Amino acid sequence: MSIELVGLAVLMAAVTYPSRAIPLLLPGFERLSPRVLEYLRLVGPAVLAALAASAVLVVRDAAGRPTLAVGIELLAVAAAVAVVRWRRNLLLALLVAVVIVAAARAIGAG
Repeated sequence: MSIELVGLAVLMAAVTYPSRAIPLLLPGFERLSPRVLEYLRLVGPAVLAALAASAVLVVRDAAGRPTLAVGIELLAVAAAVAVVRWRRNLLLALLVAVVIVAAARAIGAG
């Protein structure tokens, strides 16, 4: 383990703690409108989805320019989105996406 990772963990905690502590530190936070509370509840998953999508769907070419990866990963992401919209179940959607990619890689298509 590198000592830089400890510093990174401390920095991440310092940056993310305030957003998690807002409901505890602000009196009357629960009195915000339901629409605002719903928005705030969905910020974290939206950021994680954006990070995951960019990690899976964006690759760098030989010159270092980002390009969209069109392959089995794109099909898996599309299938996961469809499952979430159909069943409203993120775990099932992730399992579907993982099975698609794993099966494609097992048969050599990915």
